[in-house]
Amino acid sequence: MDAASSITVRSGRPGAYGAMLEEDTDQTYENVLAEIQSFELPIEATLRTPEDKFWMDLWKTISSATNMSVYDDQPNSHKKFMEKLDACIRNHDKEIEKMCNFHHQGFVDAITELLKVRTDAEKLKVQVTDTNRRFQDAGKEMIVQTEDIIRCRIQQRNITTVVEKLQLCLPVLEMYSKLKEQMSAKRYYSALKTMEQLENVYFPRVSQYRFCQLMIENLPKLREDIKEISMSDLKDFLESIRKHSDKIGETAMKQAQQQKAFSIALQKQNNVKFGKNMYINHDRITEEKREIILRHILEEEDENEEEVLTVQDLVDFSPVYRCLHIYSVLGDEETFENYYRKQRKKQARLVLQPQSSMHETVDGYRRYFTQIVGFFVVEDHILHVTQGLVTRAYTDELWNMALSKIIAVLRAHSSYCTDPDLVLELKNLIVIFADTLQGYGFPVNRLFDLLFEIRDQYNETLLKKWAGVFRDIFEEDNYSPIPIVSEEEYKIVTSKFPFQDPDLEKQSFPKKFPMSQSVPHIYIQVKEFIYASLKFSESLHRSSTEIDDMLRKSTNLLLTRTLNSCLLNLIRKPHIGLTELVQIIINTTHLEQACKYLEDFITNITNISQETVHTTRLYGLSTFKDARHAAEGEIYTKLNQKIDEFVQLADYDWTMSEPDGRASGYLMDLINFLRSIFQVFTHLPTNNDYAAMSGKVAQTACMSACQHLSTTLMQMLLDSELKQISMGAVQQFNLDVIQCELFASSEPVPGFQGDTLQLAFIDLRQLLDLFMVWDWSTYLADYGQPASKYLRVNPNTALTLLEKMKDTSKKNNIFAQFRKNDRDKQKLIETVVKQLRNLVNGMSQHT
Repeated sequence: MDAASSITVRSGRPGAYGAMLEEDTDQTYENVLAEIQSFELPIEATLRTPEDKFWMDLWKTISSATNMSVYDDQPNSHKKFMEKLDACIRNHDKEIEKMCNFHHQGFVDAITELLKVRTDAEKLKVQVTDTNRRFQDAGKEMIVQTEDIIRCRIQQRNITTVVEKLQLCLPVLEMYSKLKEQMSAKRYYSALKTMEQLENVYFPRVSQYRFCQLMIENLPKLREDIKEISMSDLKDFLESIRKHSDKIGETAMKQAQQQKAFSIALQKQNNVKFGKNMYINHDRITEEKREIILRHILEEEDENEEEVLTVQDLVDFSPVYRCLHIYSVLGDEETFENYYRKQRKKQARLVLQPQSSMHETVDGYRRYFTQIVGFFVVEDHILHVTQGLVTRAYTDELWNMALSKIIAVLRAHSSYCTDPDLVLELKNLIVIFADTLQGYGFPVNRLFDLLFEIRDQYNETLLKKWAGVFRDIFEEDNYSPIPIVSEEEYKIVTSKFPFQDPDLEKQSFPKKFPMSQSVPHIYIQVKEFIYASLKFSESLHRSSTEIDDMLRKSTNLLLTRTLNSCLLNLIRKPHIGLTELVQIIINTTHLEQACKYLEDFITNITNISQETVHTTRLYGLSTFKDARHAAEGEIYTKLNQKIDEFVQLADYDWTMSEPDGRASGYLMDLINFLRSIFQVFTHLPTNNDYAAMSGKVAQTACMSACQHLSTTLMQMLLDSELKQISMGAVQQFNLDVIQCELFASSEPVPGFQGDTLQLAFIDLRQLLDLFMVWDWSTYLADYGQPASKYLRVNPNTALTLLEKMKDTSKKNNIFAQFRKNDRDKQKLIETVVKQLRNLVNGMSQHT
């Protein structure tokens, strides 16, 4: 391959060969020939690369040219040989150039890889250098550790020597070391026992050594240190439980609450299983919800059963035990007991002192209760786990003092509560507080007596709250019958309010309930009030009969005081019109009928039989009757006020000589208004009960309106400010009265018999007939007779009106004295006036 390489290099330089041929052709030829002959090509079997094939082809060409020139002695053979050789060289130069171009990219890639290898080689060199350095460093550390091992071996030999010397003192040192460990671990009681062992057993064995004397001298100081440290730990313990008493109390109250909830859940399940079903669908739904809640309570109890904590889990009582044992061993137990009780009494006074703003939130009350519970839970635990430190007489005395203070504080702060929810939460806290302490053996009857005082306050706050609820319901009501267009809407209303009317059920949709929307809302709110009142009555350890009685009394207060007051205020509001008042009357009738369902509702939730002798009845009957009478009276009052407003629009010309021939406009407007108002009564429900009620109200209102109109018109004629009335004005006034009589005879409200309604205007009619006909002789002759035509005309009334007409006659008939008829009429008037005055004087004397 060396020869091939040399040939390759030469063949790559054809220019050099040309120069050589020019200088010495023969010599060059011989040299090339000799080199070719001496060249050994590889066997063809070994040709594996393109370069091998190239050399084989070159060899064949040169051999052919050589043989030709050698064996064929022809002219110019050398020249031909060289020409062929040059041609061959050029061909191969071209092939070599192609081959180089083909392998150029590979050559470039190889160079690139070589450069990369050089970079990696440099990195490898750095790593090798670093590895070498680290090996050197590790060797140094190993040398250092080796030196340490050597030193340790020396120390070990020294320690072995020392141990051999101290084998006699080792038990003493171990016990003293144990004493030190016990002191460090604050195991002071064990440390005292160890001191006794050292003094009695171990020190006598090594008393000749100086270190033993030092230990003996140090023991009294250690005893004093233990005494001081144990007392310091006790002070820290007292401070800790003072700070964490609320957490202790919270845990104890939570456990008591869970136990109580579990008991209530079982009781409720039994009541649901064996008790009565609710009559109203809403109540059944409420019971189902309660059952679900109770099941959740039971599930939560099961989940939390493994997480029950005790006071030992929350408080480390070891300082108390240690201190008690230490003082017992030291013979000073009485001092410890006196100190402990004195400090705990001080803490009790601090715990019982409430914050000034405690009544503002339930959290203030909760913190107050939890601190007290925590205090007495700790005392109860100390009572049961120690002997003599705390006695039952001591805890009872402390509890009685605390209970008096607690009741005084709660009585004072609860009086500031105006929110029923806050009062209810306070009651629940007091119940849990009492149940918790009762579970620890403390008497709590006085707390339940206090709850009865708070119950009255709770009822008052509930009444104030529901007064606002009722006012809002009345404000939102449109005071019109409830329209329903489908069976679903009908069922929704009847599920909220116990309404039963077979006639309404038979009617087709759309139809209307007779009451307005406020009736079912009021009924629901009354039941909500009963529920709210029941919440306070629960857990008071009272019988079902007592709870039933409390619920009925509080409900009676709601009906007779709160709801009745709201109804009366509503009735008296200026914006409530006649239509609204009529609807209110209907509403109160339905609410009155629903009272029996409220009684059944109370009976169901308390499980008290209705046949119980001492069961209190609801006073809804009288309450709603009073409201209904007030509404009726307000209807009559407002109707009369409206009549007065129309009458004030009257503008009579009292001096007119002739009437207009038609009734006054104000009166016709008034009559139309009355017709429209009384038309409302015809649209009331047709049920017999409602019809009787509405018919009575309509008849009374109509009669009252006609009587008031008659009285007002009469007062208009007899007004003292009206000095003169002409006959034409009387005739015009008569036309208006005729319209009133026509209105009364048209039966604006059904149910009047005969001309009963027309009798309201009988006084006016007889008075006007007397003046229109001028039938004074009949009046004066028949006066006082039961069958008198003008029986309803009072002489005083006739005299007043006649004097006004007399003055008018004088003014308008200045020259009447010159006409005989007018003079006769004037004389007649004077004669009638004189006779009427005699009648009036006779009546006054008789009176």
